[in-house]
Amino acid sequence: MRPPLRVRQAVNLANGSTLAGLGVAALGGAAVARGADGLFAGTGYRLPVPPAPAFCLGNVIVTRGDALDPGSRLFRHEARHATQFAWCGGVVMVPLYLAAAGVSWVLTGDFGARNVFERLAGLADGGYADKPLRPAIRRAAERLRVGRGVRGGRLSGLSGLSGLSGLSGPGRTAGARVRPGPGRASAARDGSTASPCR
Repeated sequence: MRPPLRVRQAVNLANGSTLAGLGVAALGGAAVARGADGLFAGTGYRLPVPPAPAFCLGNVIVTRGDALDPGSRLFRHEARHATQFAWCGGVVMVPLYLAAAGVSWVLTGDFGARNVFERLAGLADGGYADKPLRPAIRRAAERLRVGRGVRGGRLSGLSGLSGLSGLSGPGRTAGARVRPGPGRASAARDGSTASPCR
């Protein structure tokens, strides 16, 4: 076994995630055997959670199937999760993973598509597909992107925010009309344009 894999094996044993994985596999009725690269493979998992066909906890890869080919893309995907457990300090990764899954669901309606852990482990290898952002989020992101540029002599996307009316800088066009904001009431009453603060 290569030295980095030995380090992963030792770290996941020390941080308790491999022991947790062996415990979860036993609770789910999985038959556990030593696999490749210092990993354990638990097959025949029967509990309903998690709903995934395969998952990883420490150096333990668990599947509902009868076998898991160490040369398969799914095995490699789950092995990358084993490395993530080592980097994240063990079972601390579980709440981090759940938070990342929640963010992915908010952004796309899918728990894996924008989950940073799944993306780093290889979406396609894990059976996930990349999904576009939800339409409302895509529109908001587009407004933010456009808001960083100048369109029609105004700060696009920000011109309606009165609290930002005193902004100046390279994105600002000289002589652009400024909406009233704090400290600009007199300029608004007499119809004059306010000059940027410098």
